[in-house]
Amino acid sequence: MRTLIVFALVGLGAQLVDGALGMAYGVTSSSLLLIAGVNPAAASASVHLAEVGTTLAAGASHWRFGNVDWKLVLRLGVPGAIGAFLGATVLSALSTENAAPIMAGILLALGVYILLRFSVRPPREATARRSPHCSTFLSPLGLVAGFVDATGGGGWGPVATPALLTAGKTAPRTVIGSVDTSEFLVALFASIGFLLGLGSAVLDPWTIGGLLVGGLVAAPIAAWLVTKIPAPVLGTAVGGIIVFTNARTILNALDVAGPVLAAVDTLIVAVWVAAVAVAVRRLRRTRAAEARQAPRELAGATAGGSGERLSPDTTPRPLPDED
Repeated sequence: MRTLIVFALVGLGAQLVDGALGMAYGVTSSSLLLIAGVNPAAASASVHLAEVGTTLAAGASHWRFGNVDWKLVLRLGVPGAIGAFLGATVLSALSTENAAPIMAGILLALGVYILLRFSVRPPREATARRSPHCSTFLSPLGLVAGFVDATGGGGWGPVATPALLTAGKTAPRTVIGSVDTSEFLVALFASIGFLLGLGSAVLDPWTIGGLLVGGLVAAPIAAWLVTKIPAPVLGTAVGGIIVFTNARTILNALDVAGPVLAAVDTLIVAVWVAAVAVAVRRLRRTRAAEARQAPRELAGATAGGSGERLSPDTTPRPLPDED
């Protein structure tokens, strides 16, 4: 029961992050499962089996809030499902000793990307509610993102979401909602690949059940948070967590300990804190600029409206005749 509660909390936190950023459910969950000593392939399989339920709930919630472009979901999700099945097959064939550092390395790279992406250069925003991208762009993107997602235990969001946001052609809420919804296909076919490659004996129902319950609880909340939470700060914070946890996994695999391990941990935490500070300062500067701009726009609109109302009153009128 305690295991179920622990992994339910992991699923809850990971789904809140994923729903708000459009990424990091698998990366966050897999990182914590690796720390707990779960086999890399079993960790990725557990996460993807849980995601079959959480992504279905997340997609329904995003659809209710009007965050989904169904053409984008299909054009991105179908190639992603193919890539995920291939990635699951590859990871299932690797030994535990070889898979652990490889998976941690992929997660570490994704964590660094998330950390820098949201602190140094946040994605520019667009307002289009339908994606103009065609299959020639979305198919390769989905294929690569799906493969990385299955082999790394996460990566669909960190690869697909920034690529679409960076293009600056689709509203962020539509990108996040559509990427989250298309992840159902990725999770489903990755799960099929893992079940064929590993069988069901290595999977822990308590781990899968906990992740699933936590994710289902968080899904509707996350769909609402996507329009409320400051993504640069949250993305930077989550990126730091992913970097820290997977760096420890790699260092442990290399038998690094003592002062060297402490020095690396300290350096990572220092960079992490600095990145969060940069993200907060950038957010405050942006909000201050918006606050200064708002009165000017309001004054301009008021002046324009006043001019239209005063123009008839300034027209010369004939004086009334005096008897």
